[in-house]
Amino acid sequence: MIQYNFKDDYSEGAHPSLLQALASANLKQQFRGYGKDEYCDEAIKIIRNKIGNQDIDIHFASSGTQANLVIISSILRPYESVISANTGHINLHEAGATEAIGHKINAVETKNGKLTPENIKPIIDFHEDEHMVKPRLVYISNSTELGSIYSKKELEELSVFCKGNNLYIYLDGARLGSALTAQQNDLTLHDISKLVDIFYIGGTKNGALLGEAIVINNNLLKENFRFYLKQRGALLAKSMVLGIQFSELFKDDLFFELGKHANVMASKLAVGIKNLHGEFLIEPVSNQIFPIFPNKLIEKLSEEYGFYVWEKVDDENSAVRLVTSWATKEEFIDKFISDLESDMTLR
Repeated sequence: MIQYNFKDDYSEGAHPSLLQALASANLKQQFRGYGKDEYCDEAIKIIRNKIGNQDIDIHFASSGTQANLVIISSILRPYESVISANTGHINLHEAGATEAIGHKINAVETKNGKLTPENIKPIIDFHEDEHMVKPRLVYISNSTELGSIYSKKELEELSVFCKGNNLYIYLDGARLGSALTAQQNDLTLHDISKLVDIFYIGGTKNGALLGEAIVINNNLLKENFRFYLKQRGALLAKSMVLGIQFSELFKDDLFFELGKHANVMASKLAVGIKNLHGEFLIEPVSNQIFPIFPNKLIEKLSEEYGFYVWEKVDDENSAVRLVTSWATKEEFIDKFISDLESDMTLR
């Protein structure tokens, strides 16, 4: 019997304060639809102030895949492509959504899920004429699908490179709450707003029932964006559901508190594994960790815990992905470590 699910950070519903705010607003009054209600207006105002940039456009979408689809389709012309790490969400886990709208993904092999100017430049150099697609957009995630995070220096270097090569840069922030509250992080929302053309703030994986906030920094990308939202099914009639939640997440920094909790739980889990002489596919820094276990041990742990086997390391060992969330209880971390210690004879 599964005692706890470490597969993802969206298995719980929503933080109680968000549900309370939704319940309080229900039937209170009638609202305008499609992002024009007072709650969306309030959320936009709060987020602008939190970012420290009033010259940004903010829109809401229901999911990360939907946000990616809308953003990429709004930026690229039919002959243009997007550059992504090979582990990028758009490359692996969106059922070919980007390809379905007619755009090639130039996937780059990386060890840590992050893109650098050095591994983007060969893509630019190779696509040299009109007989090939034209790379136009660089897609990154923070945190990445491997749980790594970008430093300010790394993002600055990437931003300078993209500007110098006429590329837009887009940051997928599905787990931005975890990234910005990681112990090693030195980035702020304000920094991100200056360094990338467009990004989104993930609510679904950080305490919201659903929802992402798309932030457009580059004025060239703002015009007619609502048309793309409507065309892709992202312009919700009952948009106040999203506005209410983002107001609650940001008015008193609950968004950051929840991200920090997920990280603290992951850190405790990682330390416990390290103390048992466990190794990792990539050094843990956020709420996704990738320990390497013997296959026999994985089989035993799978009887009581939900998690993904990420990749085969060798014939005897594999890396698994363990994800903590804003709602993870410490007792389940302690129980996992205790059970792991008991099963160490299977190493």
